[in-house]
Amino acid sequence: MPWVVIGGAMGNFIPMFLFPIAQEHVSSAMAGILDSLVPMFVLLFSFLFFGIKSRPVQIIGALVGFGGAMLLMGDNGNADGSSTLFHSALIVLATAFYALNGLIISNYLSGIPSFKLSSVVFTIWLGPALIILGFTDFFQTFQGTPEQWQGLGYVTILGFVGTALAMILFYRLLQLTSAIFASMVTYLMPLVAVIWGLLDGEKLAGIHVIGGLLILLGVFLIQKPERSQTS
Repeated sequence: MPWVVIGGAMGNFIPMFLFPIAQEHVSSAMAGILDSLVPMFVLLFSFLFFGIKSRPVQIIGALVGFGGAMLLMGDNGNADGSSTLFHSALIVLATAFYALNGLIISNYLSGIPSFKLSSVVFTIWLGPALIILGFTDFFQTFQGTPEQWQGLGYVTILGFVGTALAMILFYRLLQLTSAIFASMVTYLMPLVAVIWGLLDGEKLAGIHVIGGLLILLGVFLIQKPERSQTS
């Protein structure tokens, strides 16, 4: 149970606050690109906490990927010239939590069915979430207007599809494979995020493309299979 609580906090509860705060100033396209750092944190934490040694090419890949992230975080990104460094760092912190969550599930919770594990996580963290909601002005400002109901509907869709269903599928993938293999989904995150961002009218600068390509190159090097030795 302690690992379920810790994993739920790192994989869902804390990132669910970090991402909305960050995306008040960071575009969804840039957030999706930074989300690709998950495999690099998996590699780092595997060595620090689980004693799994990395190959030289994986270390190079991690350095290349972090370089791409620094390039993105160093860009202002806002038309008014305000810095997005702090809010970009929140996304990077969320990806670190995602990586720890993946390693915890792979090493300690692989025997629990994914649907049951997801249900327990949501149940445990429902109370703290409601307490935090009570400290906001939600109940005072919600008057049941059409716009407010529409917004609540989108949040509901995000909760069911983007969180609950996605978590069940990701937990199942972790149990069938490994944390490193499951993190390969980050190959698709930048592509999907950029497409949605462009459809939503966001602008993608050249520095975003370069930074994103560096991150993907780093991910590719980290997950590049080791050549078999032939005699």
